[in-house]
Amino acid sequence: MFELQDGRTELLEKIEALFERKRYAELRDLLEPMEAADIAALCQDLEEKVPVVFRLLPKELAAEVFVELDSDDQKVLIHSFSNTELKEVLEELYLDDAADIVEEMPAGVVKRILRQCNPEMRKSINEILKYPEDSAGSIMTPEFVDLKANMTVEDALKHIRRTGPDKETINICYVIDERRHLIGLLTIRTLLLAAEDDVIGDIMERHLIAVRTLDDQEAVARALGKYDFLALPVVDKENRLVGIVTVDDAMDVLQEEVTEDIEKMAAILPSDKPYLKTGTLETYKARIPWLMLLMISATFTGQIIASFESALAAATILTAYIPMLMDSGGNCGSQASVTVIRGLSLGEITFSDFFRVLWKELRVAVVCGVTLAVANFAKLMLVDRLLFGNPMVTTPVAAVICGTLVCTVVCAKLVGCSLPLLAKRVGFDPAVMASPFITTIVDALSLLIYFRFASAILGL
Repeated sequence: MFELQDGRTELLEKIEALFERKRYAELRDLLEPMEAADIAALCQDLEEKVPVVFRLLPKELAAEVFVELDSDDQKVLIHSFSNTELKEVLEELYLDDAADIVEEMPAGVVKRILRQCNPEMRKSINEILKYPEDSAGSIMTPEFVDLKANMTVEDALKHIRRTGPDKETINICYVIDERRHLIGLLTIRTLLLAAEDDVIGDIMERHLIAVRTLDDQEAVARALGKYDFLALPVVDKENRLVGIVTVDDAMDVLQEEVTEDIEKMAAILPSDKPYLKTGTLETYKARIPWLMLLMISATFTGQIIASFESALAAATILTAYIPMLMDSGGNCGSQASVTVIRGLSLGEITFSDFFRVLWKELRVAVVCGVTLAVANFAKLMLVDRLLFGNPMVTTPVAAVICGTLVCTVVCAKLVGCSLPLLAKRVGFDPAVMASPFITTIVDALSLLIYFRFASAILGL
């Protein structure tokens, strides 16, 4: 992949040259050894040539590339397919991939896809789609190897050879009873090292970790990472095995969740499209609601400044340090909020830890605030007063600024750590309570603290 990225431009030029000379056999030989994800990445720049490239690839590789393409390119390909071609592609797809494609396509395209599916595949896709979005059921695949406890190892291996080619993974096999209740599992390694006459029920692992169909997909992805599993079994309310979630699906979930959190933390409505595939109007719609809200909320800081206009007129030097105090507070609040949001997303922090988090951030805030205040006092007296020769920077003014800095840092860190926890408690996404939102609150608090200190120390 890294080699492809380094020589991407050169490779695209070579592909374009082969297209111009209609040397399709050489183009096929060039693409065939490549990974599906790399070919899909190249297709983003090939545009109208994508259908030709797709038809040059072997059937199995073409299906893998199709899964890796974004939904817009998939839609273009589906429109270019004949019914026979579409059916061939669908036959090569795993059921969870087919369900993902159906979920993202417009209604007209979905109808055509389902018409080309065999009845069994159509039924399985509909069963996956009935689960709530972002649940374990929505990302699972029903294509797994199941065994019976009374099988011998020899019988099990024959069963795997017969059914394995159609399964997404055979590395882990699941043992079920007559009612499809999950009772055990074993790895292919265990099977290969066991004697042929060993009974599956005697060698299977009975200590199981499974997830429910309605469990949150992000929690499922974290569980895969926590236990270093390649797959997790998914059971229904009656403990019947209905599917598995594989590690590749978990990685996709984590990528989507991280992207969504980053967008929310930057005050942008989440989008499921790549940046370059998102139109100007769509980008505008994703950003403007939060910008409007934050702009309106920022009027409170303006009102605070206006209410202390006479104080600023009496000590104009105070105006020069407002940006520094607001920025310092905003940065401190952002540090605390991002740390807590990350802890919440990884399951390291829960609402029951509220006071522990508050106490820790309070101690950190005091140390940080005092350190910044000492450094700032030295800067005010040595640089602003002596070096720049500003006589308005007096010791009382410096005391106002430094005292405000300590209090602002403490308030900012407490606000930054508490808001995400409170949001999680009431059912909101903690990522919403990130930098822009917290910065607006802290800006208002820092101004109130600043003018209170000025009134107390300078008598304004």
